[in-house]
Amino acid sequence: MKKKVIVLSLGGSLIIPDKINYDFLEKFKIEVRRFYGKYKFVVVCGGGAIARTYINALKEEHKTKIELSKAGIRATRMNAMFMMQFFGNEANSTIPKDAVDIENQLKKNNIVFCGALRFMKDSTSDGVATMIAHHFKCDFINLTDVNGLYSDDPKKNKNAKLIPYENWRDFETRANKIKFKAGQHFVLDQNAAEFIRQYRIRTYILGKDMRNLRNVLNKKKFIGTIIEG
Repeated sequence: MKKKVIVLSLGGSLIIPDKINYDFLEKFKIEVRRFYGKYKFVVVCGGGAIARTYINALKEEHKTKIELSKAGIRATRMNAMFMMQFFGNEANSTIPKDAVDIENQLKKNNIVFCGALRFMKDSTSDGVATMIAHHFKCDFINLTDVNGLYSDDPKKNKNAKLIPYENWRDFETRANKIKFKAGQHFVLDQNAAEFIRQYRIRTYILGKDMRNLRNVLNKKKFIGTIIEG
């Protein structure tokens, strides 16, 4: 039986919020290993705090938006290279630069890590992940540092409500209310929101509790958000 591909976006805030998030990454490794018999995984790594640190410093030097975005891309690739080493022989050994490269690496590995593939205007690693999900015609799971999509930023507003379901068009409208900036911190960027609506990609937004990832992959009840329909 040919294994189904699952595309995951692993937020930089989960990989290295301030220092390497070792406990979480060990749980993540254990969880995806459970499913190697059923799935192959493509994991697109975000830049997180490292990207924002570089970007903020370059802003002080009045660099262009393109230069800021390229700094963010380099941070995502650095995080991806770390994750490749963290997983060792079960992961890819070189950073893929396009979808064909990812396909070839999946033939040899159960899990393939990458960062942003190339510069695209107003995009983040989440946008890249949605395009990869479209390429493989598969579900997309976004792992971030909040439990799903909320009515407001739950880190700033304790009364923010978790939204368990939203359709593609309403989610795109919500994302477009936020002005894009390099290194932005929202559950998905505007390009990703447009892409999942255009290509009808079933999308899950989950937090750091790996039981919810397990439940999604087992098609069981989970805490988080599903975007579809």
